Amino acid sequence: ALHPLHLFDAYGDEEIVEEFDYDKYLALAKDKNIIAIGEVGLDYHHFDENDDIEKIKKLQKEVLIDFIKIAHEVNKPLVIHCWDGYDDLLELLSKHNLQHKSEIKQCGVIHSFIGSWQAAQKFINLGFKIGLNGIVTYSESYDKLIRNIDLSDILIETDCPYLTPAPLDRESRNEPLNVKYVAQKIADARCIEIDHVIETTTKNAKKLFGI
Repeated sequence: ALHPLHLFDAYGDEEIVEEFDYDKYLALAKDKNIIAIGEVGLDYHHFDENDDIEKIKKLQKEVLIDFIKIAHEVNKPLVIHCWDGYDDLLELLSKHNLQHKSEIKQCGVIHSFIGSWQAAQKFINLGFKIGLNGIVTYSESYDKLIRNIDLSDILIETDCPYLTPAPLDRESRNEPLNVKYVAQKIADARCIEIDHVIETTTKNAKKLFGI
């Protein structure tokens, strides 16, 4: 899908900027090998002083709404990226009914979540899972989030090659195998066995993505 950072020149490289084409992405989404739409969303973190910030925010919201429509049409979950924009994302998702036509009323996952447990619960109430990765291993500040949301609402992820979890070198390349450290962090924070975390989060992912 079209990442929000590729809607404007966030990296000083105009070649990566892409104009959204609804029909193109709808055709891709209909492919039987595609199990989710994403990652799409809002990114307010990478603006600089020369950007027309309000114009870019407006464009990101419009494109995300179109991806929501596509997800509706093909009945597939969304993988949502959001950085420094949770309030706007919650408002947008609240205004657009994301409940799918299938029996499983799950709308997707909020990828790489770094907000509060209260915010997480609002997304959960809208039908989303919460994606946790190496970030939660960097300090104890995410322990309250981990403890307060139900394990059935958590997915674990790597964001490979980024966000290498502790105790590994944060600057080293992340790998899928390292997701075990995220699982261990969740187990420690909740005082439960890691096998239970692995079993439950794997079940969550399979159910969400229909695999």
